[in-house]
Amino acid sequence: MLSGVNVALGVSGSIAAVKVVELAHELRRRGANVRGVMTPGAQGIVHPWSVEFATENPVVTELTGRVEHVELCGRDGWADALLIAPATANTVGKIAAAVDDTPVTTCATTALGADVPVVIAPAMHEPMYDHPGVLDAIERVEEWGVEFVSPRIEEGKAKLASQDAIALDVARATTPTPLSGSHVVVTSGATSEAIDPIRVLTNRSSGRTGREIARACYARGARVTLVHGPVGPRPPKEGSIDPLPYVDLRSVESAEEMRETTLDVTVEADALVSAAAVGDYTVEATGEKIRSGRELTLALEPAPKLVDAVREAHPELPIVGFKAETDTEGMVEAARGLLRRVDLEFVVANDASVMGKDDTRVRIVRKRGTKRYAGSKAEIGARIADELASALGENRGRSEG
Repeated sequence: MLSGVNVALGVSGSIAAVKVVELAHELRRRGANVRGVMTPGAQGIVHPWSVEFATENPVVTELTGRVEHVELCGRDGWADALLIAPATANTVGKIAAAVDDTPVTTCATTALGADVPVVIAPAMHEPMYDHPGVLDAIERVEEWGVEFVSPRIEEGKAKLASQDAIALDVARATTPTPLSGSHVVVTSGATSEAIDPIRVLTNRSSGRTGREIARACYARGARVTLVHGPVGPRPPKEGSIDPLPYVDLRSVESAEEMRETTLDVTVEADALVSAAAVGDYTVEATGEKIRSGRELTLALEPAPKLVDAVREAHPELPIVGFKAETDTEGMVEAARGLLRRVDLEFVVANDASVMGKDDTRVRIVRKRGTKRYAGSKAEIGARIADELASALGENRGRSEG
């Protein structure tokens, strides 16, 4: 998502500057080229050599006759974006007032004047973040088009946002935004039907593909609502559920809850991507635990189809469907049947054998043919977001024509 993007990384004197080495590594891991710029306060917390090691580039610690701020952030400068992380209250206030007394604030003034995207990730004590002057400065700078990455409010502190959230907002600032102004609803994860107060009926979905689609739509400018069910039974995996600060998250459990919530949030949506593995059956739960050690028969009832319910409620809404099959030979034909029956924009036909794995393979089935994609779920999510943007663009072109 950041492949080939040049990021000037401004570091100010928050104690959160200790995280800048990891952040620089993360940006580079996602494909970015990084060059550091540090305030004097930041240099008292993290040595410039550490930032140089993390970025593999010299670090700007003072402005000289080379006019480093123009070299980095001028109209013909090196940077595709200026990221300031962490940004102190002092630095945010200076940027709002165009005070240029550090390399970081001077780079910010230069970038804003040169229309270079600026992303700011603040970090400070919570009372400082709540100061009316700081809030006014943030609001003013946001009006100039600066993207703020909201901090995590914990333990009386406005802590630096996660590396993932910061990298995603840099991607949003540097990626074409064909979904700008659109509200996209994405469903993800499994659903879970209670059998008794302890046991549930569910499936193996990890929800990873849906979350990656939501991320990709956000990076392309959309406002995203994510309706997410529980993750199905699989071995514990550290970090398997990513922080989701970039979406309006609606957590649900049962197929009915997912259907009702999706119907509610699609009232004002521009598109729905129905990536969740919604259970096909429900069961009437007992109020007490079913005792083990005896034969048991469960009466399963078919669950209403989510895409059918949304199509009935919103006849004109563009919908992307998913069709998971174990029969790869019949996968495309099954997707075509769903495409025709519900009048979908396209269907993502995916091999059920890759559920829960890092990589996947899919076919995008449209009325005018199919496309094959294989790769990481992040790559597939990006492909699906691009296909959605293309479909919405075609729809707008027809309506305007």
